[in-house]
Amino acid sequence: MTQFSPVLPWKTKFVLSVLSAVTDFARRDDGTINRRLLSFLNFRAPPNSTPVHGVKTSDVTVDPSRNLWFRLFEPTEVPGGGEKLPVIVFFHGGGFAFMSADSKAYDAVCRRFARKIPAIVASVNYRLSPEHRYPAQYDDGFDVLKYLDSQPPANSDLSMCFLVGDSAGANLAHNVTVRACETTTFREVKVVGLVPIQPFFGGEERTESERRLEGSPLVSMRRTDCMWKMFLPEGADRDHEAANVSGPRGRELSEVEFPATMVFIGGFDPLQDWQRRYCEWLKRSGKDVRVLEYGSAIHAFYIFPELPEASLCLQR
Repeated sequence: MTQFSPVLPWKTKFVLSVLSAVTDFARRDDGTINRRLLSFLNFRAPPNSTPVHGVKTSDVTVDPSRNLWFRLFEPTEVPGGGEKLPVIVFFHGGGFAFMSADSKAYDAVCRRFARKIPAIVASVNYRLSPEHRYPAQYDDGFDVLKYLDSQPPANSDLSMCFLVGDSAGANLAHNVTVRACETTTFREVKVVGLVPIQPFFGGEERTESERRLEGSPLVSMRRTDCMWKMFLPEGADRDHEAANVSGPRGRELSEVEFPATMVFIGGFDPLQDWQRRYCEWLKRSGKDVRVLEYGSAIHAFYIFPELPEASLCLQR
């Protein structure tokens, strides 16, 4: 292994290799995705009204016309009991193009959040690119917040609402948070925290970490370029405000009442330079930012429970 290669269990390496190969193979030359192929390989977990490890789940439809729904995770064994719980609105990763709220990996992650924090978790099943480009995903995320505001889950405290996401989901969480901070129509929802886990940001520039870690699992410049091309508006480049949020076209946040933010960065994530720029930009804008770095962490480390950093992430 070189100094630029993480030491990983064989199981993790195998899963990463399979994921990389499948997503590469599913992308067609014409910029579309073979959804039929992915339907056989995206292993899904059904909702379960009978508690499993102290958490019950249900799927809540927001808008059937665009297949917008969220999976609700409710802990059933809360110490003390009776108290209302904070709400986590979660956005899964997958480059805006892959995975879903009922993917087994994300179902397991959200169950752990619900049980260990404890909190009520709403995991958003947003529309995917390239069939649905920017800003469809942001619209879906914000509309779920509006739905929760009008129909709060039982035993929830929406004045303690946190937006959490990983990779593309973290990008989504940031942008939905900006919208939420700029609206005055919410009666119950108050976003008090944002947790971007290895957020997917980018730009036309090739950063040092992207070049140094080219060939890393899941994330490479070739793959990320493809994801941005499928997600951004036709003709847009990677300095679009949705990708390069801290760049010259990014939205000014200095006057926005933005919540406290905790950003997770991995030492083997090629996107880390963009993530650090994001943190620096928030600080320059006068925002409360905490950065947690795991030097040995790969991109998407926290969905692999066998990795030590995964348990540390949840403890934070």
